[in-house]
Amino acid sequence: MSHFGKNIRKIRNVKKLSQQAFAELFELKRGTLGAYEEERSEPRIETIIKIANHFSITIDDLLTQELTVNKLLKFKDDLALQGSFHKEKFAEIPCITPKTEADYILYHDKPHFIEDLPKLHLPVDPDKEYRAYLISNLEMTNNDKAYCPKDVVIGEKVDPNDFTKIDTSSLVIALVHGKVLFRKFYYSSSKIILRANNTNIEDIEIESGEIKEMWHVCYTFFRRLPENNTVEIEQKLNFLEQEFMKLREKF
Repeated sequence: MSHFGKNIRKIRNVKKLSQQAFAELFELKRGTLGAYEEERSEPRIETIIKIANHFSITIDDLLTQELTVNKLLKFKDDLALQGSFHKEKFAEIPCITPKTEADYILYHDKPHFIEDLPKLHLPVDPDKEYRAYLISNLEMTNNDKAYCPKDVVIGEKVDPNDFTKIDTSSLVIALVHGKVLFRKFYYSSSKIILRANNTNIEDIEIESGEIKEMWHVCYTFFRRLPENNTVEIEQKLNFLEQEFMKLREKF
């Protein structure tokens, strides 16, 4: 049985390479690399040789042995720490960013893609499943409550059977209609309504079955500018003005 798929995934993790970066390194398509890792496709011998040579691994080990992290770091397997210590581990929360959002819509149900997303490390319950979302628009901005670009919201996963149990006007991250949306949640007459704070954005009214994922927002991280930095404040105001102009043009 070939260990090639598991080994290249482990190499990527140790070397901190995304699927895209690893694929480009060896002139492969990302989808091709994903097929190798999931053992849906066999690599060409030229590809095996390139990867083995690049990482100084024998072809035999790459194909027939399950590589250890120590081997990849060129440590001895029997190397042990003297003494012991308590290592605290924070929850790793995958974050959807403007650069990854389009791919997230396509590959949100692929574990290997989720592994490659940027991660936030926070002292929250590691047994729960979370998703972070980096805001890039003004759809949830109004006069009394502002969620601005660069703010981050973090949601806990909601089971599809529990959508209607969410409190009204709760904040959610939802994957629906080929978009990732940050909205307020309302439930009315068997319909789900997703509403923006910005009154120029129309409500989205849908059936619960149309939602591919929903995350109930439980943490928010606001990015705020220093009060005494006039230049940065002016830049921020100019940015907001440009965004409002774009919204006016749409409607």
